Amino acid sequence: MPFDRTPRPLAVAPRILTLAVAATVAAVLAGCAVGPNYKRPDVSVPAAYKEAAPEATQQAADGWKTAQPADQHDRGAWWTIYNDAQLNALEDKLNTANQTVAQFAAAYRQARALVAEARASYFPVISASGSGSRSRAATGTNNSGSTRPNSSVIGNNFSASLDATWEPDLWGKVSRTVSAQEAGQQGAAADLANARLSAQGTLAQTYFSLRSLDAQQKLLDDTVAAYERSLQLTQNQYAQGVAARSDVIQAQTQLQSAQAAAIDNGVARAQDEHAIAVLVGEPASTFSLAQVPLDATPPPVPEQMPSALLERRPDIASAERKAAAANEQIGIAIAAFFPTLTLSASGGFQNSVFSQLLTAPSRFWTVGPQLAATLFDAGLRSAQTDAARAAYDQQVATYRQTVLAAFQDVEDNLASQRILAREIVVQQQAVDSARQALDIITNQYKSGTVAYLSVLTAQTTAFTAEQKLANLAGQRMVSSVGLVKALGGGWDVSQMARETGAAAAPAAGASGTSAVSATPVAQSGAVTSN
Repeated sequence: MPFDRTPRPLAVAPRILTLAVAATVAAVLAGCAVGPNYKRPDVSVPAAYKEAAPEATQQAADGWKTAQPADQHDRGAWWTIYNDAQLNALEDKLNTANQTVAQFAAAYRQARALVAEARASYFPVISASGSGSRSRAATGTNNSGSTRPNSSVIGNNFSASLDATWEPDLWGKVSRTVSAQEAGQQGAAADLANARLSAQGTLAQTYFSLRSLDAQQKLLDDTVAAYERSLQLTQNQYAQGVAARSDVIQAQTQLQSAQAAAIDNGVARAQDEHAIAVLVGEPASTFSLAQVPLDATPPPVPEQMPSALLERRPDIASAERKAAAANEQIGIAIAAFFPTLTLSASGGFQNSVFSQLLTAPSRFWTVGPQLAATLFDAGLRSAQTDAARAAYDQQVATYRQTVLAAFQDVEDNLASQRILAREIVVQQQAVDSARQALDIITNQYKSGTVAYLSVLTAQTTAFTAEQKLANLAGQRMVSSVGLVKALGGGWDVSQMARETGAAAAPAAGASGTSAVSATPVAQSGAVTSN
């Protein structure tokens, strides 16, 4: 009679009960995540910007309006505040074709995949297998005990099985890993936003620099035309015997110098044009922009309170998320000190006759837990924990340094805007005075009351004043874009949460303040094009 391997209900019940108890205990212990819970590192935030306009500083002292948590609408198209159709078209092209932004977008997709990979560890691994083999084996002896080296047995073996393995998250290693990867995903979203903002700002600054060069080119062309008229006047004066030959030579020298400067201006413009081509994802050889002199003034940019900067700068958010991820690595390292529990089960069919494979007597199964712990590793886990703590301290220092650099960036551009605005007013007065002086001296030269050297001096003074005014206008526009960038453009940490699809609160097993939690901040306004 064949051997009956059908499992008996009474024999199976204790094993199932044991497995159920183990799974219940594992589920209860899964909430016991070891390691420090994350809290956003403290940073020193000033009460007001030092370089802000006096009236803005006074408003901050009197009390600012508390903003609502996060933005309700995407205000990313901050460059539209400059009302330049050509710039708007270039920025739109950059958003779809810039290769640096594409690199960070791919990095974000990779970070999102790593989150899904980490979450998979919450669930058991189920696998199926099937095999079939035919083998020959020597028997070695016969029934009487004598050796028969040439005897053998040929047989078949068929099997089909289903295996399941699950490692409960007893000490929060999986939840810490998921939290770390989610923080990494949010950091990658902030890195993407920072790369996009940086590219957009660089494009706007380069564009206004190019338009400033166009304005200077127009000034140089007008200067060349004025010097040509001056040369013609001097030649006429020389023909009438009123002017000396040296006056003609000086007029020619000044004209040629202006012509050389007009040619040299084209070098810087070509370089700016090529830089814009790269930013919008086009070959420099096929890209060109028509000359349009700069004729714009910076729009008023409402300044935010310093506390808002922590929520509006993507580089700050990225650094804070990296610190959060590093904190979770400490818990992962500490979890290695504790034993791991693995629950496994396997079942299937095995028979030497394929036609009888899926029959009750061919069934087999096994189920049971496995508990494993490292007893001695020569200090490996302690060293890994110390390394994780040091890495966290490093990320905290990086975060705080990023905040300090952000405040410096804002203060630099606020000072630049304020000082350049005052300087342009004075420089415009200098230009008006230089033009008036040139007209008077030119008329005096025509009447023969002054030497031509006075005309040359007045022309040089007027040209220098006008050139400086054009430079200041370009610098002010570039600085205006720099201020928008420094204030975070139209970005907010709430956008990071929307992009990742992750909740603002940390994952299970961790707690503390997250950078994506939208806390009310005081601000006077926000950079917006609406």
